[in-house]
Amino acid sequence: MPPRIPPFSRAPRWCRRLPAPARRLQSILSGEPHIPTAPKATINLKSIRADPAYHSQNCINRNYPALSSVPQRIVALHNELVQMQQSLRSERERANTVSYQIRGAAKDEKAALLAEAKELKTKISAVEAQESELEKEMKALGESLPNRTHPATPVGTEPKLLRYLNEHLAPSATAAGAAGKSHIQIGAELKLLDFSDAGTVSGWGWYYLLNEAVLLEQALISYALSLARRAGFAPVAPPSIVHTHIATACGFRPRDASGELQTYTLAPDGRHSLAATAEVPLAGMHANKTLPAASLPLRYAGVGRAFRAEAGARGADAKGLYRVHEFTKVELFAWAAPPAAAEAGSHTDESSASTFPTAANAAGAPDAVFDAMLALQVELLTSLGLYCRVLEMPTSDLGASAARKVDIEAYMPSRAGRDPWGEVSSLSLCTDYQSRRLNTRMKGGAKTAWPWTLNGTAVAVPRVLIAVLESGWDEQVRGVRVPEVLRPFLGGLEVIRRREGEVEAGGRREDC
Repeated sequence: MPPRIPPFSRAPRWCRRLPAPARRLQSILSGEPHIPTAPKATINLKSIRADPAYHSQNCINRNYPALSSVPQRIVALHNELVQMQQSLRSERERANTVSYQIRGAAKDEKAALLAEAKELKTKISAVEAQESELEKEMKALGESLPNRTHPATPVGTEPKLLRYLNEHLAPSATAAGAAGKSHIQIGAELKLLDFSDAGTVSGWGWYYLLNEAVLLEQALISYALSLARRAGFAPVAPPSIVHTHIATACGFRPRDASGELQTYTLAPDGRHSLAATAEVPLAGMHANKTLPAASLPLRYAGVGRAFRAEAGARGADAKGLYRVHEFTKVELFAWAAPPAAAEAGSHTDESSASTFPTAANAAGAPDAVFDAMLALQVELLTSLGLYCRVLEMPTSDLGASAARKVDIEAYMPSRAGRDPWGEVSSLSLCTDYQSRRLNTRMKGGAKTAWPWTLNGTAVAVPRVLIAVLESGWDEQVRGVRVPEVLRPFLGGLEVIRRREGEVEAGGRREDC
């Protein structure tokens, strides 16, 4: 047996000078956990100072009224910082002069010069400490602000209708007001869903998928991945637990502006969270990295579980699978060159936020990637035979990171008579909001820039499952007709029926 090498109680001097990867290796050898620090965010404070009125109004438009005074506060802090720096100019010049004089001073003069140098150093250090605090406060305030808003985004609370999908499947005027069979009823009759036992095991907002519902989930995942791969998205199975600082950098905070819990933070130290979407670990893949400009756009399709603490109010429209705490999702994520870099390959740091950067819709540019991702979403939902509408979402509906968001809502027959539309897909353009906070850069030649990020839903299983079950319900056969594109993933199954040989037992049906 080889001799046991005791762990280092303290890193030797040679190890302290090692680069980060080697230090991580040393921490593994010593048995000490490696705790990475958060990426160093670089906020475009120049843009905020150049147009504080825009950013203040942007906060109000986006339902962040408490932050509307932050831009002016940043301007005031910057002015205070400039005044401090100017006031220290003479002291620094005098300190340099005294330092030079000390080297050639006579013995009887040196004591006085040393005392003056010490006094100057103390004064300069105190002011520099104040400067550092001002810079930290400005950065923290800048990080709290939401992204700029794309000109295509409607200002206010009302979305803009862009188009319908499968309009020929729209219910007739007479049928539109009559609620259809709900997925809860269908799930109970065909033994596809179990909310009661999930409530006992986990609580409200959780569920069991049973029998063909499990197969439908896997079919939706496989079908979404097949479309994504064909469109150039690389499949990824990301971790579901992420560092909280990575989630925060992506725009996900433990609590929203009203204090409502948004994400699950893991005890005891709160350094980790359950990912609310695969967007977070997919974005974090390139934290603290510089991407070659020639490699963009990078496209990923992440398959994973999503965890949401805010399952929403327990109203009629939130019952069943519509608002749940945990679900399977295929997420689309892309890194793209910013407009100026896409056109000229140069670095850009816009000084005015009121002019949103745009570019020709060339291949690889953010707008082109956005359109391609939306086309993939439209193809998927159209091929499933769902009646949907595509909406340009208003400023009040945008999260902190999104500059533009397009949602697709499916018609859900059980909600007819109220609001029959339910969101099943979303697509966001986040500009450089996430890359600046994740310290992800791109480089082409000698020039660097902040790449833009985009994220969108390929398929969020529970809500699509609602639409598939309710829209596919056939009263005559007492079953659900499986969308044709999913049948190859279910062994050719065309209709999900109640299986023969099932009996009621103890108030619930069980397989014989």
